[in-house]
Order: sequence, then structure tokens, then C-alpha cells
Amino acid sequence: MDQFSANNQFVDNKKSKWYKVPKFYAYIFLLCAFFIAGMAAGTQYQEPQTSEQVIKQTSQELKSIFFDNEEIDTELFEEVWTLLHDEYLEKSGIDDQDLFYGAISGMVEALGDPHTLFFNPELTKDFSQELEGSFFGIGAEIGRREGFVVIIAPLANTPADLAGLKPGDKILAVDGKDIIGMSTNEAVTYIRGDKGTEVILTIFSKGAEVPRDVSIIRDKIDIPSVIYRLEDNIAIVEITHFNDDTDERFAKVVQQILNNDATGVIIDLRNNPGGYLSTSVDIASYWLEPNSVVVRETFSDKRNDRDYKATKKTSLSHLKTIVLVNEGSASASEILAGALQDYEIAEIVGMTTFGKGSVQQLMELKDDSSIKLTVARWLTPNGRTIESEGILPDYEVDFSLEDYENEIDPQLDRAKELIFE
Repeated sequence: MDQFSANNQFVDNKKSKWYKVPKFYAYIFLLCAFFIAGMAAGTQYQEPQTSEQVIKQTSQELKSIFFDNEEIDTELFEEVWTLLHDEYLEKSGIDDQDLFYGAISGMVEALGDPHTLFFNPELTKDFSQELEGSFFGIGAEIGRREGFVVIIAPLANTPADLAGLKPGDKILAVDGKDIIGMSTNEAVTYIRGDKGTEVILTIFSKGAEVPRDVSIIRDKIDIPSVIYRLEDNIAIVEITHFNDDTDERFAKVVQQILNNDATGVIIDLRNNPGGYLSTSVDIASYWLEPNSVVVRETFSDKRNDRDYKATKKTSLSHLKTIVLVNEGSASASEILAGALQDYEIAEIVGMTTFGKGSVQQLMELKDDSSIKLTVARWLTPNGRTIESEGILPDYEVDFSLEDYENEIDPQLDRAKELIFE
């Protein structure tokens, strides 16, 4: 799902005002808008223009934008466009709209930020459906690390989870197509598909000597964001995502916990790739005093920095609390774990989290495409950086493949021990 979440901050309001973007990109977007209009219908005051005329005019506009930068040869845009249409072997099959979206995607990817992505209209729709709680695919959040598309977290009881995919697994190919170096959103287009169809992922796992092919049957992915059970009088709450419905579901679970007079609480955030920032703040509020800082958000313009604070909620602070995390815990999961750790309200058990501490805002564009743009970074209440660092557990406990195959959960077992200590 960057998750996917998906983090629309992932943010509270998808249609928030644009944060300041460098003048270069603002000009490029204006130019692209002009380019589409020119290709579709020419201008209001002239005869319809040919594709060649529009490209030539685009080149001239680029020249005027970069007039003071001698290192940029603006005629290169026109030259490449012409070469593709004149010399490419399959030039009859070229779709100018695809080229146009590709140019925008390349510009966004050139930032070098794996969390900033361009979504065409189809991908934008898929991304929105995922945040709403259901989509079609294999049920795994993916991201990029060191040039590879990797599994951030397989969602519980989804095809990806049942196939044995693990956080950190590298996806080298999809149905035999090499995706090394491919952007996350492009890889998603190959991984997702119709319900009931097969997709074969070539996976290279940590500690493995050779890659392996994993066959997965795609399905509709329904995400129950909160799962509750009582074991040994301990309330175990698994939060799989921080979605629209998570706070409402969690509020009902809190009443069950209190009615059951539980001895303690274990919050399981393993393989939770994140979701809405506001939801993580809501959940943290069940342990923190009102107006306590849950997370600090810092921007390039420090005047926009802000603190997100706890609101008044039914308190669980009287119950001993343990939080389970692993390499698949990311984004909003790290916000919650980091806040409870900073205030010494909960102890953290498991492995160091993913380290996804940057803020993406979904910028909706006029043609229903969108950009998921990094606009800020998150810090824990004590000022610790989450991005690339992650949240370090108080008790490091690994969960091996052998444990998984033998249905042993040493992380949960250690959490239960700590409740009774």
C-alpha cells in the first residue's frame, strides 16, 4: 500500500492547500497543462496545432523558463520526442498520453525520494480504494529500499501472508518481468490484477542464497483494521492499518477491554504499514494526557512546523501496555510506538521498525491523476528522527522463519511475560 499508506499524510485532508513547491516544478506543471491543452485542441485564437507544432512551442517555453541556466539544453525535449516518433521500432503503438505521464513521473522520480510518487488516474483510484479499506491484489504493502522494490508488510490472512512473504523480501521480477530499479507505483501495476488470477513473484529473502518464485492468486483484499482477542486475561489488540474506521473500531475494543477487566494490553503493530496520521494520534490519546505531544512535524519552512497533540479519550494508562513491532511496522505505527515509548507508558518488543517517518500529502490534479509528495518529516515527542532510523525496541526479539513454520511466536510470548513481571 507508502503505507500506502497513504499516508495522505498520509494527512487529515486530501484537498489541503499545496505546500510551497520550488519554482522550477511550479513552472513545469503549468507548462504540462499548456502542453495537454495544445495537443488536445490547439488554442482558442488559432487553428488547431499539430503535434510537431506543440512540441516546438513547448521547447521554446522551456527555453524561456531556463534562460539563466546554461547547463540545460531545452531543445533536448523536442529532439527526444521526435526520435521516439520517427525511429522507435513500434512507433505506431506510441500513446502520447503515456509519454506525457511518463515525463511527469520521471520528473517526480528525479527527486530521488522513494516516497514521492506520481499516480495516473487509474493508480490514483487504486490508491484511494486501498485507504478506504479494500482493493484487489495480493495484500502486501510495498516500498523501495536501495533500488529494490521490497515487501514492507504482508497484511494478515491475505494471499501474500498465506504465501509466506515477509517484511524485507525483495521482489526481483513479476511474471518474469525484471522490476529492479522500477518505481513502486509502476511495480504495483504488474502485481495487482483481477480476482482469481495468478501472479508469480521472484523473491529474494534475507539470508537466502538464491531467489525463489512464489505463486500467488490475487483476491479482493478486505482489511479489518482492528482485531481483538483475550488470552490469559491479557487484551491483545492487533492493528493492521490506520484507516478511516480504525478509531471507531478501536473505541469499541477499549470498552471490551474494560468490561473484561484485563490484566494488561498488548498492542500488535507488526506488519502494520501505517495509514492516516490523525488516526495514530487518536489511538495514542487512549494512553496520553490531553494536549500531550504525540508527534512533531517539521517542514522545510520551519514556520509551518507543528505538534499533533492527544485529545481526551477513555484512558487505558492504568493498564500495563506492551507494543509489538517488527521490520514491517512503518509510518503511523512508528508514531504510536515512538510516543508511548518516549513517555515511558509502554515497553516495545520485537525488531527495529521500518523507518518511514516522512509525510506524504496526496495532491489531486485536474485530470484525476495525483502526486503523493513528501512535504515534511516526523519526530517523536522527544525529538527522535523516525525516517531511516525507525523505533528501536526495548527488548529485541526476532521472529525467525523456523518459528513461523512451527507456529511459534517468541515476540508475543515475551510480551506476555512482561505483562506479569
